[in-house]
Amino acid sequence: MRVIFLILLIVLQIWVLCAVARALISWFPIKYDTAIYRINRGLVAVTEPIIAPVRRMLPAARVGNVGVDLSFLVVLLVIQFLVIPFLRRHT
Repeated sequence: MRVIFLILLIVLQIWVLCAVARALISWFPIKYDTAIYRINRGLVAVTEPIIAPVRRMLPAARVGNVGVDLSFLVVLLVIQFLVIPFLRRHT
């Protein structure tokens, strides 16, 4: 059971790193047909299946005239709330 938990924890951590990398890359303009573009497409492919359903459930938050997507933050918080109790119990 402990091995399964550790594997799940590693997979979640890799997913979180991919999501953070995607968020950071999204702040910069990306030219089509570059290495960064291909990396970004890979990160989107990995993270979007989890973020998209949350995005559909949340209303768009507005900051001034700009819409802010909070689905990324909600997913990260849920992951942390799920992982922390298991870490306390199994370490």
